[in-house]
Amino acid sequence: MTSLEVRGLVKDYRLRDGLRSTRLRAVDDVGFTLDHGRTVALVGQSGSGKSTIARLLLQLERPTAGEIRLDGRPVARRGAGLIRYRRLVQMVFQDPFASLNPHHDVAHHLARPLRLHHPELSRADVDARIRHLLERVQLDPAMAGRRPHELSGGQRQRVAIARALAPSPGILIADEPVSMLDVSIRLGVLNLLATLQREEDLGVLYITHDLATARHFSDDILVMYRGRIVEHGPADEVILNPKHEYTRLLADATPDPERRFGPAPR
Repeated sequence: MTSLEVRGLVKDYRLRDGLRSTRLRAVDDVGFTLDHGRTVALVGQSGSGKSTIARLLLQLERPTAGEIRLDGRPVARRGAGLIRYRRLVQMVFQDPFASLNPHHDVAHHLARPLRLHHPELSRADVDARIRHLLERVQLDPAMAGRRPHELSGGQRQRVAIARALAPSPGILIADEPVSMLDVSIRLGVLNLLATLQREEDLGVLYITHDLATARHFSDDILVMYRGRIVEHGPADEVILNPKHEYTRLLADATPDPERRFGPAPR
């Protein structure tokens, strides 16, 4: 029953141009709540601040201002509290080619988080969990002995999803999880994430630039523009009745076969 709450989140970067220093505000007063069993899409163009929010939520960077709360409590900076947070909040990265170490096999990638977050498991338990995780992402357990270069892009991303599930998280952050994959396999990976979200009762933050998939796979949509949330609400409401001009521009840029080619023949 995990809940992630963001309050007044701000992230500034210092940029140097010779002797002059300037400030870039990448995230500006962002707030939202992600509850278990819900999928929230964070939508915006490249450079809008979406991935910066992901890094802040993962504690890879510290916010300039604001706070992140897990189950109503501020995130600890160190110690057992931070370890617990990192177990409960997991990430599926955009690039499955870069997020897996080419020198290690699939079993290693899954065993490492299991041993880190579940040290009580025996070697036999870890092996059983690895088989179960691969089956959960619809991969043959025999793939445990393969290295990343022996897998397709879609298979690598499924391994990355299995790795994120290994610590038994409550929150999953998926940062453009299919943008690096062939178009023909994107839907299968998104359907897998939707199935896992329902069956594991996960809270999922789906970061994307694609309003069409955001509407299809999300309960709520947050539209981000220049570091700020400019519109939010239920997915259908945001898509069908956009209030902000930027949301309307995103909707107009979404491919619509009927608008381009006319209705499909019956």
